[in-house]
Amino acid sequence: MDAVSRRSAVVGALGVAGLAVVGCTGQQPGTTSQAPSQPAPAGSTPTEPAPTPTETVDTTPRWPLTGKPLDDPEKAKRIVVAVKVPDNQNEHPQAGLDKADIVYVQLDGYPAAVGQSGTRLVPVFHSRYADDVAAVRSIRPVDIPMLSPMTAIIGNTGAAGWVLKYVQHFTKYLVPMKSYMATKGTGSYSIDGARVRTWQGNTYYDRAVVCHPKVLAKQTSRFSDGPQQMYFPWAATDAEVSTEVQGKSAKTVRVPWKTGNTWEMLYTYDAKSKRYLRSEPWGKHVLADGTRVSTDNVLVIRAKQVFGHITVKNKITVGGLGHQEPIHEIINTQGTFYYAHGGKYVQGTWSKGGVAEVFQFTLADGTPLKMAPGQTFVELPNSKAKITIK
Repeated sequence: MDAVSRRSAVVGALGVAGLAVVGCTGQQPGTTSQAPSQPAPAGSTPTEPAPTPTETVDTTPRWPLTGKPLDDPEKAKRIVVAVKVPDNQNEHPQAGLDKADIVYVQLDGYPAAVGQSGTRLVPVFHSRYADDVAAVRSIRPVDIPMLSPMTAIIGNTGAAGWVLKYVQHFTKYLVPMKSYMATKGTGSYSIDGARVRTWQGNTYYDRAVVCHPKVLAKQTSRFSDGPQQMYFPWAATDAEVSTEVQGKSAKTVRVPWKTGNTWEMLYTYDAKSKRYLRSEPWGKHVLADGTRVSTDNVLVIRAKQVFGHITVKNKITVGGLGHQEPIHEIINTQGTFYYAHGGKYVQGTWSKGGVAEVFQFTLADGTPLKMAPGQTFVELPNSKAKITIK
């Protein structure tokens, strides 16, 4: 199996700092480079220097997680609610994804390093809260660097022991401990009797827990001012969106999750709705109420995946005893990305610094990515996954 590098998502708990910068020119943001000024020829009349081009600053109030214009900034002053949702076929149909600002797709579990893992979803709600989100499962290590920049509360059913110890390092940025069992009696979660299952004489509730984000949001007074930064680099106008400026055709986007570039998630552009329709490996992605899952943006962030656990304080190992979990390396590192919107795509390099820092995206020509406001599905496949765009 692959060894876990020092840039692992878990290493962030051990105090690693720094930022991997991609496409750096040595200039400050918002400035432009100029050739050195030359003295005027003798006898000539000095002229006024040409004005220095400046970057237009977008001052439009926007929802931090969708980039959509916001008529009243006070409306954004509420906590982000993320929910852990299982994504195996026998755990479908799901509920509430269509109301999310962002939906992350990550590894579920199992031997991820040998390509046997399915996926788990993390819908993130801020501009609107779904009434019901189902089903609900446990936290994964990568949730910490993904959600910390948003200062979120996480709806979940718990986590492996070492993962709980890991997340407790970051309660400065997150509220992760308001699980189903920890909030009983508050109405933050409920049980859907139709999802309760019996196997070998035992009753299981693992597919039956339903989260109610509006109620869960009330279980903490922290982060009530909402996110303090824009999570993605939003374009100020439609004309500035990178796919409009230099995009190539992207009618379909395929993202594989298992060995041999199999177990593909498929996004198909629908010109009528101007959105990408999502399909799971077994067919169309449809929610419990019959809604076809779709999205404005598809962002594929390729990152190294490993499979490990902490066995000794301040040390990370692969293999051995204990409950192992899939790890996506997105702290203090970089990789490649693909961004699709409006039937077109661009690609480039991403970087991320510490746990609470947002992703930075640089296109192949060295310019910064500009995304269209709207809902975004973020896929986190392995760094070597073959992304097929046609």
